[in-house]
Amino acid sequence: MIVGGFGVGKTTMVRSVSEIRPLSTEETMTQAGIGIDHPGARPAKTTTTVAFDFGRISLDERMVLYLFGAPGQERFWFLWDRLFSGTLGAVVLVDTRRLEDSWYAIDRLEHHGTPFIVARNNFERPTHDLNDVRGALDLSADVPLIDCDARRRDSSKNVLIALVDHLYSLSTARENQP
Repeated sequence: MIVGGFGVGKTTMVRSVSEIRPLSTEETMTQAGIGIDHPGARPAKTTTTVAFDFGRISLDERMVLYLFGAPGQERFWFLWDRLFSGTLGAVVLVDTRRLEDSWYAIDRLEHHGTPFIVARNNFERPTHDLNDVRGALDLSADVPLIDCDARRRDSSKNVLIALVDHLYSLSTARENQP
């Protein structure tokens, strides 16, 4: 799962890294969304995800990551609980210009007990260091926090590698418990 606030780059990340042509439910924003969808730092945004994005990337010949990009607007949050069903882990994509848009995603993942990492999507040069972001989001030290540029395949790939590494570490720690 790739979750986060409206316009943080979830669709962009799925598109940049998927080895297949992604399924996208991106639609043109209409007058009906005025006052409901709040593009914040992205006033030129003209499209929005209305269900989810889907892509995939093969880790090797037997293991495949299925990518689901969740819609970021509050009016579509009811879909998240269904999308989380069966999810092994998630990426919370954040925009430091609107960190408060990330709190719902983090809350829902913690509620479901879904392991996650946080990726700061750098639309422009960061103005806060990662420790400031960690503090603002009240992330525990065991939640990985990394930088990315969702427009770049290599950067998005590194985010997914960090997620898989985190899931592997958690799995190994559980296996080694008495």
